[in-house]
Amino acid sequence: MRKLMAGCLIWLFASLSVASANQCEASHESLDKVGETRLKVFLFNVYDASLFTDTGAYEDFETLALRIDYLRDISAKALIERTEKEWGKLEIEVTERHREWLEELEQTWPDIKKGDCLVAYWQKNEGLQFINRDGRLGESFPDEFAEDFVSIWLAEESSYRENRNELVGERND
Repeated sequence: MRKLMAGCLIWLFASLSVASANQCEASHESLDKVGETRLKVFLFNVYDASLFTDTGAYEDFETLALRIDYLRDISAKALIERTEKEWGKLEIEVTERHREWLEELEQTWPDIKKGDCLVAYWQKNEGLQFINRDGRLGESFPDEFAEDFVSIWLAEESSYRENRNELVGERND
């Protein structure tokens, strides 16, 4: 009886793990991959990122999903601080509205553990939704936020130009 119970528990936990992992997959399964990249800082692998759109191209889309699979632990606070810093590098004026969005992110994002995924799912005119392995995180953010947020990875002036080019399907020459 104990072996049967233990077997059932193992099966249950395995099923939950697969179901959880699939929330990130399900968020973009109907979209086409545009590109992918791995961010390395010095000798450290930080994350793998993949870009998906409804058209399979970055330039012309209605729906976009930016998936990040983390290769190390990162606190939500560090992610939010980095978001603001990257906006500054892109010369995006951090207005009062931006600060409100950053405060909303504090309530939305969990601390990241190695192996976690985070998807920024943006449908134009409907806003951006964050999704992790457990499903939706918080409320949708407006299109203005979505444009500024994804520009961190996708703008030509991105801090990591080679990674940006790989994400949008351009060659690094």
